[in-house]
Amino acid sequence: MSRFKYSYNAIVYYQEDIAKGIDRVARYGYDAIELVGEPATHNVDEINKLTSDAGIDVSSICSIWFGEERDLINPSAANRQKALDYGKSVADFAAAVGAPTIIVGPSPVGKTEALASDEQEWEWAVENVRTLGEYAASVGINITLEPWNRYETHFLNRLDRAVELLDATGLKNAGVHGDLFHMNIEEDSIHGAFARAGSKVNHVHLADSNRAAPGVGHIDFRPTLQTLKDINFDGYLTFELLPAASNPFAMMARGGHLEFLDPYTEKAINEMKKLEQELWPNE
Repeated sequence: MSRFKYSYNAIVYYQEDIAKGIDRVARYGYDAIELVGEPATHNVDEINKLTSDAGIDVSSICSIWFGEERDLINPSAANRQKALDYGKSVADFAAAVGAPTIIVGPSPVGKTEALASDEQEWEWAVENVRTLGEYAASVGINITLEPWNRYETHFLNRLDRAVELLDATGLKNAGVHGDLFHMNIEEDSIHGAFARAGSKVNHVHLADSNRAAPGVGHIDFRPTLQTLKDINFDGYLTFELLPAASNPFAMMARGGHLEFLDPYTEKAINEMKKLEQELWPNE
């Protein structure tokens, strides 16, 4: 029996029928699948039947925070409202498919410069993350704040800053989210950052240094697994693996990601379970 719950982000399966992804993660022994946060592209009844038949859950929704209309700290009040509306639609989607958690990025991927003062952006972030979190709570959903690396966003880059934002909102149905790909760039210590965030960590994305499956890059996952055990992390360890390209989605559209389907889906969970056995052989 595994110590952790494992999930695989369907973002790399996005050109497939979702039935194939659900079948794949079930076949390789995952507990759940993380769905892409584009509610209009999914059939809720179909997903619920497929996951039920496969015996897996939906761990979380990987919200797609991209573009000025999904920017909770955009100078335009109309765009901030559109971003809130999008986030609320993702929370509704999560509730409909039984996913406990949605990912929130206050400023979208690709926005690498501030469009207002630091103080104003922070004020908008606190206000709108709180509003979105309160709505999520009303439909039984938790949110998780995910920092991204400096090349993808100027706003949240480290776990400690996400904790600061979380604390400012006062939300009780929220936590912070560590993604090892981003953390490998930004944190002084991956496991140290998790230890400092402690019980506020409610979701994790796993990937190796090159965003491939564990064992393909240079990250040592042992200290992270040990720390997650030490802080009593009980959320999902979700693999978010993407091909090494400035635009991974363009690469996937050309079929340059086939190893991320069956081969990496199998390798990722097997590598983690092997490390669990090495760390805790008698448990």
